[in-house]
Parts: sequence; C-alpha cells; structure tokens
Amino acid sequence: MEDPGGHRFALSIVFYVAAYVVGTVAFVIMARRRRIATDGITILACAGLLGGAFGAQLVQSIAGGIPGKSLLGGVAVGYLAVLYAKRQLGIKRPTGDLFAVALSAGEAVGRIGCFFAGCCYGKVTSLPWGVYDHGAFRHPTQLYSGLAAALTLALLVFLERRRILPENGLFYVQIAVLCALRFPIEFVRDVPATMLGLTTVQVACVVAFTFFAWRLARLLANPQRARHAVRVAT
Repeated sequence: MEDPGGHRFALSIVFYVAAYVVGTVAFVIMARRRRIATDGITILACAGLLGGAFGAQLVQSIAGGIPGKSLLGGVAVGYLAVLYAKRQLGIKRPTGDLFAVALSAGEAVGRIGCFFAGCCYGKVTSLPWGVYDHGAFRHPTQLYSGLAAALTLALLVFLERRRILPENGLFYVQIAVLCALRFPIEFVRDVPATMLGLTTVQVACVVAFTFFAWRLARLLANPQRARHAVRVAT
C-alpha cells in the first residue's frame, strides 16, 4: 500500500503491539481458569511471547524481506521456546490450551497489523471488497486470516466453557482448525505455488492438520485423561 506519510506503518505497529497484549491477557485468563497461574507459568508465557516475536520477524525477513510478521514462524519458534522453558522449569502439566487461546486472540488483532503493513496481501481481484494494495485492487487476505482467527477463538471459547475436551485438546483443535481455514485462503494470496500446484504453506497445513487431528483423536480415545480434564477445570 502506498503510504508516503507512514501512517499505515504506524498503525501496523499499534496493532502488532495490541496483538501481543491481547494474547497475553487471554493467556492469563486461561491460566487462572485452569488454576495454574504460577510464577513458572508467567515465565513460560514470556518465553513463548519472546520466541514467537523473534520467530515471526525472522521468518518474515528471510521469506519476504518486507515489513510484517510471519504467523507460522512465530508459532514454530514460540513452540520450541516453550518446550525448552518447560524442561528448564520442570513443568509437567500440559499448557497447550493456554497458548491456543492466546494465539487465536492475538492473531485476530495482529492480522489487522498485517493489513496496514502491506504484507501477506492477496491476488488481484475485481470483487467489490477488494482493497488497493501494491498497485492493484486485491483480496484483503490479511483480514480473511483475521476473521478465521476470530472464528477459531469463538470455537475454542465454546469448547472451553463446556469443558468437554482433555487438557491440550484445545491446542490440537486450534492448530487443526487454523490449518483448515488457512488452506483455502492461500489460493487467493499472492504467493507462488510449489508442488502439486500448492503453496509451501498449504503443504505445511496438510501435514500439520493430519498430525494434530491424529493427536486429538488419540487424546479423545483415552477416557482417563478426559475425566482428569473435567476435574482440573472445575
């Protein structure tokens, strides 16, 4: 998006910062709800936040070299940071659900930052909701992704309130739904296809969806863990 005054860049920073704040608040709410709001969990949240921020910037710089943040890079590096921190802190209880809600809440806001930054833009379109970006009217794929994250968050809140999933169930659902919704959005993003006419992200989505759907099925097949989940949530 052409923006000589830099207003869009400033707005992108505002929404990126807001995304981290919203994600952190969502994490704290979930930690209190699960009664694990300890100092160790706070350190864990910081590890995920810093790792995610670093990964999002690093992968975006490597992949495109333009302003913005890479969600997949943030998820991958943040996940590794959390695993390392949990091992160092000796935390055994699953914490994926906390990060699932935080990630969806943060992305719903952060994608607005992507919209103003001009990254992650879509292909040229003649549809009435196309936005002028990079010299043409294009699909606002950043907003598509933000809407997908908001819908995912609504689903997670629905499931959490009914307490029907074992611990880590929300995490597996979140990643699976994220991949399922991101896959069709990639068709209208302005990115090159690789194998079988799919983008690199779409291939990653297929692999990740299959893996986490399988993990969720295994989790639900264990009734003992399901009963434990109901106990710790009440």
